[in-house]
Amino acid sequence: MGKPARGEGELHPTAELRIPVHGGGVSTRPPILVLVVGLAFVLLIAALLIGSLAQPEFPAYALTAPHPRVAGDTLLGAVTYTLDASSTEQWRRFDFGRGAVVDSGGWDLAFRRFHLIAAPGGGILDLGPAPFDSVRELPASGYLPNTTGPDTTNPGVGKWYGYSMLTHLLTSKRHVYGVRTADGRYAKLELLAYYCKDVGTACITFRYAYQGNGTPRVGPQSHAPSPSP
Repeated sequence: MGKPARGEGELHPTAELRIPVHGGGVSTRPPILVLVVGLAFVLLIAALLIGSLAQPEFPAYALTAPHPRVAGDTLLGAVTYTLDASSTEQWRRFDFGRGAVVDSGGWDLAFRRFHLIAAPGGGILDLGPAPFDSVRELPASGYLPNTTGPDTTNPGVGKWYGYSMLTHLLTSKRHVYGVRTADGRYAKLELLAYYCKDVGTACITFRYAYQGNGTPRVGPQSHAPSPSP
């Protein structure tokens, strides 16, 4: 009497909890999939941090000195031009007929940061990722005017760039665009870069060919081979 029953008052280690499912057991340890997803997330964050801290390499383009000259009724190009579009308020205007950035008079395109618009009465047409030199003649129709609003845009050129989450830089999609000016002339355009060493960000480099005679031919005519005698 007074003696505890056998086993009473004794503590025993608890076995690992296993819940039977269909005759098996489920471990409380985290599944492999969770570990893999967690590791991938950590690697992604590390890559983003490294990309944000890395010093970007800007293309070796230099600002083009604005020396307007009248193109006349000839085919001009291909011409590569670099301009400063870094202002958040002022549009940088470009005139194909004078081949330069202009502050007064007529103009054909305007740039502000990554935005691009046509002059009133003009339009832009996306021709897709075609090689620049392969575009010799432009369509006669299909050019889109600007869309006005709090921030004027042109749907014909739209988002001409891609954005890298790793480097945080914009890169051109290398599409070719047709431009019809307000006075009915034509040009083809390719946006090359959004950076340069002189300005850094929002330094637009593009190349173009401009037809001053009003026809849509913006490249040299291809000559068929002479028939064999």
